[in-house]
Amino acid sequence: MSLFAALRLPREILFGKGQRHALPTVASRFGRRALVCTDERFAGTAVFAEVVKSLQDASIEVLVHDRVLPDVPRETVSICVDEATGFRPEMVIGIGGGSCLDFAKCTTLLLSHGGKLQDYYGEFKVPGPTLPVIAVPTTAGTGSEVTPVAVISDPDRTLKVGISSPYLIAAVALCDPDLTMTCPPGLTAIAGADALTHAIEAFTAMRRGEDPDLPQKHVFIGKTALTDHFALLAIKLLGRGLQKACTDGTDADARADVMMGALAAGCAFGTAGTAAAHAVQYPAGALTHTAHGLGVATMMPYVMTYNRRVAAAEMAEIGRALGLSANGRSEDEQAGAAIEEIRRLFAAIGITSTLADLGLPADKLDWTAEQALGIDRLIKNNPRPFDFAAMRRLVQAAHDGDLAACAN
Repeated sequence: MSLFAALRLPREILFGKGQRHALPTVASRFGRRALVCTDERFAGTAVFAEVVKSLQDASIEVLVHDRVLPDVPRETVSICVDEATGFRPEMVIGIGGGSCLDFAKCTTLLLSHGGKLQDYYGEFKVPGPTLPVIAVPTTAGTGSEVTPVAVISDPDRTLKVGISSPYLIAAVALCDPDLTMTCPPGLTAIAGADALTHAIEAFTAMRRGEDPDLPQKHVFIGKTALTDHFALLAIKLLGRGLQKACTDGTDADARADVMMGALAAGCAFGTAGTAAAHAVQYPAGALTHTAHGLGVATMMPYVMTYNRRVAAAEMAEIGRALGLSANGRSEDEQAGAAIEEIRRLFAAIGITSTLADLGLPADKLDWTAEQALGIDRLIKNNPRPFDFAAMRRLVQAAHDGDLAACAN
C-alpha cells in the first residue's frame, strides 16, 4: 500500500473532561477582543454564562452573537458581521453544534476578506488567512471543529452549499465531552450516526494515487494512510460508545468515546472527503427537511452494499474495528457482517431505515438521483462508479428498504 498521505488540521486540538476551562488561556494568545457565536438555547445555559465570565475575568472583552440558526441561513451571517465590524474582534469563538461552528467560520471569513458568502462557494476560493477561530463543540457529530468546510443554506438554491478551504480550519479545537452530557438521546443518535458515516465514507473513499498536485488542486483527495488511521479510530470509538451514550446520557466514558469518535472522523473526512451517502442526502434532505445526520445514516447501509464488490477488504476491516470476529469467514462475508452491524446499530438508536420513512415522495426519486449524481466532488470519491441507472437503483432500493437490490 502506498504511504502517500495528506492531512490538514487545526494547529492545536485539546480534548478531555474539563478542557473548556482552558478557553481563557487559549483565547488570550490571540488577543483581547472575542466575538462569541452560539445559538439561543445554549446562550441561556449556566455553562455558557460561566464560559463568558471566565473570558471576561481573563481581561478579554466579549461580544456575544446568540442567534445562530440551524443550517446557517446565508443572510444571518451578514447580520452578525455588520454587528461585529465596529467591535473589531481579534478572534471568533464558536460554541455549540455544527451550525454554530460553521457560522463562526463564515463570520471570520467575511470579517477578514469582505464580500458575500456567494463569492466563496466551492473549493479554494478563500484568498488567504482569516481571523483565528476557536471551535468549542457541544455536540458530537459534524467534526466541524477540525474540518475545512462550512455548510450554509442559500435561499436562491434548493440544496445546501459548502465553502471549502484550508483557511477555514479552526486555529484551535477545544473539545470537552462534559459539554455533551445534556445532549438529548435523539440528537446524540443523529449526530453520532453522522460521525460514523463520515468515518466509513472516508475509509472506503477512492484512493487517487500520488500526484503531488492533487492536494493543491482539491480540498478532498480521497483516502490516504493518515486519513485511514483516523477513520478506523473513529469507527472503533463510535462502535463501542454510541449506543451506550444514547441509552444512558450520563455515561461519561461513552460520551467521551462518541466525542473523540466525531473528532477523529472529522480528521479523516476533512481531507479524504465523503461520498454517495452524502450525495443522496443533499437532495433528499432538501425535499424532506430532515436532519443531515439522519439522512446520511439512513443511506449508509445501502451505499455500503452498493460498494461491497469493490471495497470488501475495507469493509472487513471496518467490521474488525467494530469488534466483529473474522471467525474463519471470507473477506466478503466479513464485509457483509460489517454492513449488518451498522444496520443493527443504527436501528438500535432510532435511525430511520428507508428514504420513504424519511418522507421522500416516490415521484421525486428521479429528481433525487439526478441531483445526487450531479454532486461531482462526492460522486467521484465513491469507490464504485455511478451512472444515472445505478444511482436510480440505489435511491429506489433505499426508498423501498431493499438492501439486496443495491448489490446489482
